[in-house]
Amino acid sequence: MKIIAIHAHHVCIPYDMGAPRQEFAGLKFATMDHLLIQVETDAGITGWGEGFGHTIIPATKAALECYVAPWFIGKDPTDIAALHREAAQHFHLFGGNGPVVYAHSGVDIALWDIAGKRAGLPLSQLLGGARRTEVRAYASLLRYGAPETVARICAERTAAGFKHIKLHEHSVAAVMAARDGAGPDIAIINDVNCPWTVAEALEMERAYRPACLFWLEEPVFPPEDHRGLARVRREGQTRISAGENAGGLHDFADSFEKGAVDIAQPSVTKIGGITEMRKIIALAEAHSVELIPHCAYFGPGNLASIHIVASLPTDTLLENLYANLEASPFGDAMTATGGKVSVPQGPGLGVEPDMRIVEKYRQGAVVSIP
Repeated sequence: MKIIAIHAHHVCIPYDMGAPRQEFAGLKFATMDHLLIQVETDAGITGWGEGFGHTIIPATKAALECYVAPWFIGKDPTDIAALHREAAQHFHLFGGNGPVVYAHSGVDIALWDIAGKRAGLPLSQLLGGARRTEVRAYASLLRYGAPETVARICAERTAAGFKHIKLHEHSVAAVMAARDGAGPDIAIINDVNCPWTVAEALEMERAYRPACLFWLEEPVFPPEDHRGLARVRREGQTRISAGENAGGLHDFADSFEKGAVDIAQPSVTKIGGITEMRKIIALAEAHSVELIPHCAYFGPGNLASIHIVASLPTDTLLENLYANLEASPFGDAMTATGGKVSVPQGPGLGVEPDMRIVEKYRQGAVVSIP
């Protein structure tokens, strides 16, 4: 079998988050953008992947079209592990993180989709078997800022059946409002996206303690400061998580060896795809570190994350980003009901995109390689 073509689809879908949009990571997201990567083979089997993501998609798409996709054309997609290593070594001059790795991640996910379709099995079966037919999800909110809005949205998500809610808030008032809105029995998480020095992070961890956070995510900048993050974990009282910005297996190894995290959060669309994710899962298990994947996307990366969570030995959580899309190419496959998401049972990722929706929301013409 040979890869004969790779197509890139940049899809931009309007969404509603229940309140006016606030600045997030320096931007206000007008749409939820996906980079869908379609890999075709000469056997007539097509796989779907997703490369990270959001406003960086033009750069990821350019890396895919100019460099990553041409390298994969003509390769045999069936020996995924060997192909992944060869590709990673070939691409290493362009860094261990960023658009080239994001593009490679999307292709790798598509290769696993192809493998599942060849075998006639869901991806979770290829990953060792599904331990469950549905996975517990936590509602991952965007940033709202206003405490009264945070309280209202948390109350709504609790009423919808979620037992865990993630914030992206900085102020103590907003975090305490979340606790008030959700009530005492809901696990509240706060992802602050690397804003502080170690001293500032320790101060904020103390300030958040009355909210009884389930975990505090990425409190230290830069994210590579594993030693500093370990100090926050050691001197604070709240569990610490990180990993969505990690640059591969060895970045996680350093983090674990320094004792930086209670929870590892690799992102399948950023880290090198499912192949790299499997290595990190094994490493986390060897170091007795809990693993909960980062999953702030709505395409094949989300579907892959559902299968990954379903296959883990521990009954862990799936991130479920709260942004109501105007339409989804994958229907309701990622929709949480009662705080749980069903594991797709079809071969590979288990769900094919509705190309009518892809075409309706696609930005620019589709580019095919070769």
